[in-house]
Amino acid sequence: MSQARMKVAVLVSGSGSNLQVIIDRVKSGDLEIDLVGVISNREDAYAITRAKEAGIPVAVLSHVPNGKRMSISTFEKHALEQIQQWSADLVVLAGFMRVLSAQFIHSVPCPMINLHPSLLPNYKGLDTHQRVLRSGDNRHGCSVHLVTAELDAGQVLTQAWLSVRTGDSAETLAKRVQVLEHQLVPFTIDLIIKGVISIQDAKTAKSSSMMPLPLKLWLDQP
Repeated sequence: MSQARMKVAVLVSGSGSNLQVIIDRVKSGDLEIDLVGVISNREDAYAITRAKEAGIPVAVLSHVPNGKRMSISTFEKHALEQIQQWSADLVVLAGFMRVLSAQFIHSVPCPMINLHPSLLPNYKGLDTHQRVLRSGDNRHGCSVHLVTAELDAGQVLTQAWLSVRTGDSAETLAKRVQVLEHQLVPFTIDLIIKGVISIQDAKTAKSSSMMPLPLKLWLDQP
C-alpha cells in the first residue's frame, strides 16, 4: 500500500512566483505532495490567478462584507478554519506579508515553514536587501525556517547563499535571491517528504534548540 501524500496549504500575499514553482514541480512529478489550497490576504494578489489556473482551491481573506480590510484576528479565525478543513499536514508561507499571532501559530494543527530573504539569524524582518548593502556584507541569500511566535526566529531548516557583487542594488539583489528562493522552497519540502528533515516536533522546537541544520544549498550565482 502506497504512503499517503503530504497535504500542503500555502499562504500568499503577492505575485506567487514561489507558489508557481511548487505547482510546476508537482505537475512534473518532482514534488510528491497534494496542494490542498491557497490562502491569500490580498484580493489583488496574482498568486490567486496562479492557483485557480492550476485548479487549486483558493480562500481570499482580505476584506469583510462591508468593504473594510479584514483585521488580523478575523483573518486568522477564517484561515485556521480553512487549514483545518483542508486537513493540511504542512503550511508554507511563501511571500506572505502579515505577522501572525502567537495564538494562531499555536492553534494551527500542523507545522508551518516560512521563506525569508536573508541568511537567518541575520536580518530578521523587512528590507533585508537594503540592510545587507548598508552593512557591507559580502554574502546574502535566503532561509526556510519553522514558524514560531517570535518573528523569523524559528529553527532554520535550509539556506541558500550568493556573493554580493560590487555595484549590486537592492533591486538586483532581490532578483538574484529570488532565483535561489525558487530552488530552496521545493528543495526543502522534498527533504521534509523524504524524512531528511523532521518536523514532527516542530510545534515545540525553538531556535535555541540543538536540532542540527541538515543541509544547505550552496548556490552562488555566476
